[in-house]
Amino acid sequence: MGHVKPQRPKQREPRVVGMAEDTSSVRLPGVREVAAVAGVSRQTVSRVLNDSPSIRPETRERVLAAMAELRFRPNRAARMLTTARSRTIGILASSASSLYGPASSLDAVENAAREAGYFVTVAHAGSSEREDILAALDHLVEQSVDGIVVIAPQQRVQEAMATVSFVVPAVALHGAGDGGGLVVDQAEGARMAVRHLVSRGHRTILHVCGPLDWAEARARREGFLTEAAAAGVEGIVSAEGDWTAASGAQIAPQFLGQSGITAVFSSNDQMALGVLHAARKADLRLPGDLAVVGFDDIPEAAFFAPPLTTVRQDFAELGRRTVERLVGLIESREIAFAEPVAPSLVVRESA
Repeated sequence: MGHVKPQRPKQREPRVVGMAEDTSSVRLPGVREVAAVAGVSRQTVSRVLNDSPSIRPETRERVLAAMAELRFRPNRAARMLTTARSRTIGILASSASSLYGPASSLDAVENAAREAGYFVTVAHAGSSEREDILAALDHLVEQSVDGIVVIAPQQRVQEAMATVSFVVPAVALHGAGDGGGLVVDQAEGARMAVRHLVSRGHRTILHVCGPLDWAEARARREGFLTEAAAAGVEGIVSAEGDWTAASGAQIAPQFLGQSGITAVFSSNDQMALGVLHAARKADLRLPGDLAVVGFDDIPEAAFFAPPLTTVRQDFAELGRRTVERLVGLIESREIAFAEPVAPSLVVRESA
């Protein structure tokens, strides 16, 4: 009797628990299914998707509930065919958008756009050169955006923007000027800082100045000088810094311990951090020998040593206004705000 080779059991294919065996035939829910669940016509679902004012609130809520139940996601391409709109806002940002102010503005606009039911796409201009700005604009236009928000804090970028023709509605969000209320009142923020220091008895105050290519830095300097003159105190302005802690640490030693300076208003919190560092190296007590106020209220400001008194900007309100105005332009409605966004003073231990 010959030797019989035993048969190896046939191996089963591995199976991933929780995954569909075959998704090729799975059809995602569409307008028809939403209409059936909501008990309305497909035309009614389409009107809800297109924000038609003719839909009764209770009907709209029923359709939205059906969409949520079915996890329905509208097809953007299909909506564009019927509405000629993409429900997308483009954000054109300069290369400076990594700094706290521009980055916070960008986040605020993005959040407000989503709350308004718009998608967001962002394009960064590689430089202030017109060619780079045009390339970024072309990128946004290729995404079929309905409108564009321009975050351009530097003067040379704004000047380059002025030479560009926008093919869709656009609004500019940057630090000073009236802007139809699409700015934080930078000058008033600086005046608040000076008023606070004067109320604490300081009579000679240094302003660590930001880069004057930025509208915000110019407005903060002017607000500082205006309030110092109004209060009858001596206001001294340094050479321009570059927003970094390193520049604040480099500028401060030129003034600390001289000219009777007992307080500093820094154009932003990062430069204020450099001032605090320089003051400690000079063996100055904070705030006993030197009081320091910053601007922005970055998340780390509360953890400086000592915690930093600073001016806070309401970026969320700025973003909401910007999107509201742009959507108004998209829908052929003019929306402007009478006053700029008000800043607020956050008092901590440094002043």
